[in-house]
Amino acid sequence: MRKANAVITVLVLVFFLIHAIMGGFQLFGVIPGGKTLMKVITPIMEAFILAHLVIGCKLTVDSLRAVKKSGKGYFRENKLFWVRRISGFAVMLFIFVHAPVFAGKNDDGVYRLAAFEGVMLTAHILFVVSLALHIVSNAKPMLLSFGVKSFKELGLDIALILSFVLIFTAIAFIIYYVRWNVI
Repeated sequence: MRKANAVITVLVLVFFLIHAIMGGFQLFGVIPGGKTLMKVITPIMEAFILAHLVIGCKLTVDSLRAVKKSGKGYFRENKLFWVRRISGFAVMLFIFVHAPVFAGKNDDGVYRLAAFEGVMLTAHILFVVSLALHIVSNAKPMLLSFGVKSFKELGLDIALILSFVLIFTAIAFIIYYVRWNVI
């Protein structure tokens, strides 16, 4: 089940990168008509996210059962385990905030969100931060599940690419927020 989750995670990351870059360009106003591609990519990504969520919940329940059975929680020793689970939960909460806002309308080629004020900007910046935390804290075990022994070099490459994409999306949210409140 862990190997299947690792494969699903890679697919989520691939679709996330495409989704984030396309969405960022839409928010910049560079690709006003790119919503068609987003309508195809987003449901596929959501299906993979749902599968990742179900498997993650199952693995978490299995771990909690083992803790209960042994009678030893070792909370201090398992902080990274809890960072992974809590950051994943935060990501899911922010997805529920993100999705309805981005069901915007395309009026005369101009992409408009439903509402994007200070609270939404803050929520989306926190979404980017929680995604970064979740991805970074889970990168090593994902790579290990594929048999990658040298995490350092490949992990840094992945972190660099994701950092650029996450900063790009955060800047896109901020620029859209400014444009949305000025226009």
